[in-house]
Amino acid sequence: MKLSVLIVNYNVCYFTEHCVWSVLKAAEVMQHHKPAWQTEILVFDNASADNSAVYLPKLFGDKISFFSSGTNLGFGKANNQLLEKATGEYILYLNPDTMIPEDCLLNHVRFAESADNFGASGIRMIDGRGKFLPESKRGFPGTWVSFTKMAGLAKAFPESKLFAQYYVGHLDENTTAEVPVLSGAYLLAKRSLLAELGGFDEQFFMYAEDIDLSYRITKAGFKNYYFAEDTIVHFKGESTRKDRKYIKQFYYAMLQFVRKHFKSTAGKIYSGMMEAAISLRAGISMVGKSSPKERETITTSFKTYLLGDKEAIDIVLENLVRGTGPVMHQVTKSSSEATEVIYCIGRTYTLTDAIAAMQRSEVPAKKFFRAEAASLVGSDSSNEQGTSEHFDDRKV
Repeated sequence: MKLSVLIVNYNVCYFTEHCVWSVLKAAEVMQHHKPAWQTEILVFDNASADNSAVYLPKLFGDKISFFSSGTNLGFGKANNQLLEKATGEYILYLNPDTMIPEDCLLNHVRFAESADNFGASGIRMIDGRGKFLPESKRGFPGTWVSFTKMAGLAKAFPESKLFAQYYVGHLDENTTAEVPVLSGAYLLAKRSLLAELGGFDEQFFMYAEDIDLSYRITKAGFKNYYFAEDTIVHFKGESTRKDRKYIKQFYYAMLQFVRKHFKSTAGKIYSGMMEAAISLRAGISMVGKSSPKERETITTSFKTYLLGDKEAIDIVLENLVRGTGPVMHQVTKSSSEATEVIYCIGRTYTLTDAIAAMQRSEVPAKKFFRAEAASLVGSDSSNEQGTSEHFDDRKV
């Protein structure tokens, strides 16, 4: 087995559906390599309350290996359980709220095979609106890097080599390069190295485990790479609502990381400074999130433009006409007056086509449907969980 793709699902059933479909298409391309490269998909459900544990294994059958837990084990521990079951030479940690283009896996594994002293690699990511996600490439959060991030200097000077090291802002987003820290939303590594390092540190329930793993990979003498040759969609905000609970958990994870890795005298001084800065930043963020006026409004009525494969478009039209789901769609043939575009993936229109189109489009809301699926998914807000609509009578 060349590659094992590990996906941990938590209450994002339909996003995981689209994620798995995209991986299956990419796995078909892997098969065309000479010799054929085999791909396995392992999905772990972290005690979801949205019927994922029934829906997903029924939908995909033997196309995936499905596992579940009666309690939420957290991101790292669930992935470690999948890692123990994986047989691939390479491991891809993949968030359930992502979609990958058809040639992504082949291109990325080829890169890993040829890269100097390869340890792990991330990839260029865009959000559900087609905007580049700066966390695709990150710097190690040392004293200066953390200060510039907390002080807002990184945001004020996003391309500065001095001030924007947190997101390695001086490196062009379209250029493959060595970077210190990778995102756990999409992280490719050799299984042998992950086994040696023990996978994710399970003390991190969620967040900072990717920073910790990236740091340990470099400490072991290997290189982390940002791979810019392909672009994936990461529906930022879909798997986690950006509320008080999220803020508290995120900054607590950052404190865990600082306390773990800075234990010298100088490190303890730095740790104390970081804890104070993180606590202050968390407090400011909590106040900011407390006002409902600052929350983004989620649109439930759209002028919808359909783009893509005719078969997939016909399926969407049939379901929209029947009024499936709580969202109102008024289909328009004019892209200029549209407030929403639905990219319809099928035989004549690929996800690769859709990813290219969405980065050019100024339409505010973007959603995705594919001919094989029973749902459409999208992202109308960066702070709320993503939107999905299930076509109840759709047979796949």
